[in-house]
Amino acid sequence: MKKVSLLLICLVVLSCHKKEPKLEPKVKPACEKPKSRFKMYEMSEMAALMEQMYVDNQRLKERIIKSDTIGKFPKHFLKIHTAKMTDEADNDDFFKEKAEAYIKAQQLIYSDSENVKQHFNDGVKACITCHEGKCGGPIARIKKLYIQ
Repeated sequence: MKKVSLLLICLVVLSCHKKEPKLEPKVKPACEKPKSRFKMYEMSEMAALMEQMYVDNQRLKERIIKSDTIGKFPKHFLKIHTAKMTDEADNDDFFKEKAEAYIKAQQLIYSDSENVKQHFNDGVKACITCHEGKCGGPIARIKKLYIQ
C-alpha cells in the first residue's frame, strides 16, 4: 500500500510539472505591416509661446482682480513676431495684423493702470479674433481669461 501511495504521489507531482514549449524563431508573414514607431508630439515655438502667454495672462488676471501690482510688460511676448509656427504658411498678413493688435493691447495693460481691466479684456479679444480666423481650438479656453 505504501508503494502504491508513493507511486501515486510521484505521478501527481510529475504530471503537475509545467512543460515549457520550445521557442521557435518568429517569422513575419510577408503581408504583415511593420509597426510604426511612436513619435512624441513636439510643440512648435509658436505653440509653446502661446501656452506661456496663456499662463502669464492667468497670473496677470489674478493680480488685476486682487488689485496687486502688475509688474512690467513681458518682453518674451514680442517673440510672437518671430517664433516658428507648425505651418509657416499661417504666418501671413492676417496673423501679423492680429499679433500686432494683441501686443498693443498687452502693452496698454502695463502703461495705463486706470483702464487695466479693459485693456486686459481687449488683449483676450485680440487672441480670440485671431483664433477665429486661424486655429479655433483654444477659443473656449481663451474666453475663460476674460475679467467680468
